[in-house]
Order: sequence, then structure tokens, then C-alpha cells
Amino acid sequence: MLTHDQVLDEFRAAGALLEGHFILSSGLRSKHYLQCARVLMDASRAERLCADLAHKLRAIYAGPIDLVASPAMGGVIVGYEMGRQLGVPAIFFERVDGKLALRRGFAIARGARVVMVEDIVTTGLSSRECIAGIGEEGGVTVAAACLIDRSGGKANLGVPLASLARLDIPAYPADALPADLAAIPAIKPGSRGLK
Repeated sequence: MLTHDQVLDEFRAAGALLEGHFILSSGLRSKHYLQCARVLMDASRAERLCADLAHKLRAIYAGPIDLVASPAMGGVIVGYEMGRQLGVPAIFFERVDGKLALRRGFAIARGARVVMVEDIVTTGLSSRECIAGIGEEGGVTVAAACLIDRSGGKANLGVPLASLARLDIPAYPADALPADLAAIPAIKPGSRGLK
């Protein structure tokens, strides 16, 4: 099992733990940004991290799992690797007309036991939206997992959440920034922002 510091070392080694002034997908601002795509671009690292995450998931939920479902874009790679680690198929929800929906012929059998997998949980909004989509499709979300819980354990998903590390990184509304953060130009990294 990886320790909290070993997990963060993996992010640092991948150049995925950034410092500056970042606009998060939630619209909140932060001094720190975790770019999971950089961590997951190394297949060996992704396998190592997800094997540990699957072990932590089994510690909070030991029952049967039929499927892994993730929100795109950030959850696609980690969801695929978690499906591989758990020996079940992995699918993902995509945003269609502002709402997460299944496409590409993906379906969830009625009553299927599903684990929702994300890269990062900050407020839990996209995770809860994915869990709602699983329910609308007839599945039952039995647990959730993420690489990093940046809410420090405060995000309530309505199901048990396994994570490799919990961080309590403050996030601020744009109109309530601390002076040191306001003095730095903001960038929007990730799949929905700047490169």
C-alpha cells in the first residue's frame, strides 16, 4: 500500500502537482492544481496507482461489482484501469447538452452494481451527477473511488468513497481571493482550459 506521501511523490514525479493561480472546473480558484492526465500518461504508474486504489476500494466495499462508470473526461483513463484491476467492464458518461449521459452504445443493466470512479473529487458535483446518471440508467452505485480527494473528506457523494490521498486544499470564489492569490494571473488548466 502506498502512503499519502508516496502518492504525492508520484504526482510530483509526473509534473502533475502544480502551484500558481488556477481556475478549477467548478469555477473556484486555487493555489494548487492536480493534473491527473500527466500521472496517468505512464501506463506503469497508472497500473500501480489503480492497483492500490482497487485495494482501498475493497476495504470499504467487499461486495460484488458489475461495472465501473466514470464521468468524462478526467475519469476515463482511471475508470478504464480500475475496471481492469477489478475485472469488470468500464464505461463513461459524456456531457450532452449540459448533462452527463451515456453514448457510444454504453448501457447499464437494471440493478447492476456500479462503482463510480473519478480522477479528483473537489466539491463532488460531477461525481454526484455521474452517480445520478447511473441511477437513471437503472444501476445501483455501491461505492466510489478517486485518485485524490481534494475535499479533505468533506465531499458527500452519498456512497462510501475510497481515495489514494486526501488533501484539504482551499478553493475560493473569484470575488473572495486571498491577496497573494489575487496578485497572480489566473490560468485554467486541464481539458476545459488552457494547455
